[in-house]
Amino acid sequence: MRRVELVVPSLFARNARAVPRRPAASHGERVLSHAELDAAGDRIARALATLGVERGDRVATWCDTRLEVLALFAGLAKRGAVFAPTNARLGAAEMAPVAALARPRALVVDAERVDEAEPVARELGVPLVALGALGDAPASGPRASLLARAAAERAGAFVEAQLCEADPHVVFFTSGSTGAPKGVVLSHRASWLRSFQGVFVDAPETSVCMFPLFHMAAFTLALAAWQTGGEIALASPAPDDLLRAIEHRRATRFYGLPAIWGRLLEHGLERADVSSLRMADTGTSAVPPELVDALAERLPHATLRIYYGSTEAGAGTALAHADARRKPGRVGLPVPGVELALCDDGEIELRSPFLMDGYFENEAATRAALVGGAYRTGDLGALDDEGYLSVVGRKRDVIRTGGETVAPPEVEAVLGAHPDVEEVAVVGIPDAAWGEIVCAVVVARAGRAPTLETLVAFARDRLARFKLPRRLEIVDALPRTPATRQIQRPLVVERILACDAAR
Repeated sequence: MRRVELVVPSLFARNARAVPRRPAASHGERVLSHAELDAAGDRIARALATLGVERGDRVATWCDTRLEVLALFAGLAKRGAVFAPTNARLGAAEMAPVAALARPRALVVDAERVDEAEPVARELGVPLVALGALGDAPASGPRASLLARAAAERAGAFVEAQLCEADPHVVFFTSGSTGAPKGVVLSHRASWLRSFQGVFVDAPETSVCMFPLFHMAAFTLALAAWQTGGEIALASPAPDDLLRAIEHRRATRFYGLPAIWGRLLEHGLERADVSSLRMADTGTSAVPPELVDALAERLPHATLRIYYGSTEAGAGTALAHADARRKPGRVGLPVPGVELALCDDGEIELRSPFLMDGYFENEAATRAALVGGAYRTGDLGALDDEGYLSVVGRKRDVIRTGGETVAPPEVEAVLGAHPDVEEVAVVGIPDAAWGEIVCAVVVARAGRAPTLETLVAFARDRLARFKLPRRLEIVDALPRTPATRQIQRPLVVERILACDAAR
C-alpha cells in the first residue's frame, strides 16, 4: 500500500477539484478562487523551470502583501522549490545579506523594486524576476513579470515535482532581535501539520490575515484556511482595513497581536459588522487581562484563544476560551501533538512533529536549539498546579544583579501600570559593582514626566527591592521587530551604551 505523503501542493489540487469556484484568497476587491490559485501555481511552476529552478532550490522574495505572492507560494511548492521570503520593509542594503543566507537560485521582487534590486541580484549572481499582476500579457526579458512569462508556458500538461514530506518547503528568516537573522527550515510535513490543527470545522474558514507575507504566521493562517476549503483575506494592520476585511469577507476568524486588538477596540469595533467572527485569537506577546475582558465583552459571539509558539516550533500551547478569564497571564496547555517540559533552569522545551528541521546551513545554531529532538525555546516558563504555562521572560534577557535574577516582563508589568508610562522596556546595563543594574526605558505619556523616584515609589510594594529599577532612560520610541512588534532589547542596550560612551 502506497504511503500518502503530506506535501503542500496536494492541498491546492484537492481544493481545485472539490471547491473550484470558492474564494481561496482576497485582497481588497480582488478575489482568487481555488481553481485560479491552483492554475496560477501550475503556470508559475513551469516558469520557474525556464529559470533553471529545480527541486530543493531556494527562491528569495522581496515583495509587499499581494495575491501574486500566494500564487508564487503555490508555484514554488509545486516545483519542489523552497520559498524564502525576506522582509518587504527592509531596504535593499538590509535585504541583501538576509537573502544571501539562503543561497537562492533566483530573486523575485515587486515590479516597482526592480531597479533597486538589480545590484542585489548581481551580487547574489542570480536571475532577477519581477512579480507581476495576474492576467498580464506574455512578456520577455529580465524585467518581465513572472506570471506573464508563465502565461507563455501553457503548452503541455504540468506534472508536479515528485516530492516527499521530508523535503524542505520554506525558509523563514528570524527577526534578528537577539542576533543575526537565521533561516528556519520547515518541511512539507511540518507546514501541513501546523495548519491541520482545528481543521474539522462545520463550515469553510474565512480568516483575515494582518501579518505581512514574509512572516510564518501569514502562511500558517492561509494553509489553515485552505485545509477547510476556505479563504485567507489579506489586509494591512490599520484598524479600518482590518474591519473592512472582516465585514466585507464575512470573516469567521481573526488572529491579531494584542497591540492590534487594542487598536481595534480603541478605534471602535462598532464601526463595522463583525458579527461573523467565531474565533478571536491572539498571542505572540503578553496578553493583558484587561484585553481579554474587553474582547469577551465586545465579541460575545466569538471564542477567544491565546496561543504561544514560534517560527521554529509552530503552536506550542493554547489557552482555551473557557480558561481565558480563569487563568490570567497564562498561555495555556500544550496543543495536541506537543510535549512540554521545563529544563532545570526554567527554559521551556517543546517536542512535536511541528518542529523546524533546523537553521539553514547553521549547524552550531541548530545544535543549540534542537537538543535531543526537542526545541529549546529560549523562553523561561512556570507551570501552575493544573499544568498551565506562563512565560516569565527570555533566558537571554534575564538580568543578573548582585547575585539575584530579575525577569524583565515581571518588572515591565508593574511599571507599565504607572499613569505616566506609555510603554516600558526593562533591560540590564553592565555595572562594575552589581554585574548588571535594572534599567527602565520608558516612553512617557503626552505631557507627563516620570522620574526614577516616582517609579520606584510606585513599584516598591509590588516588587522585591532587587527588582526595582536603579536607572531610568526616557526615549521617544522603543525599537521593535517589524512583524511581531517584539521589543529589541539588545538594540535598547546598545543605544544606551553608545550614548554613555558619547558622554
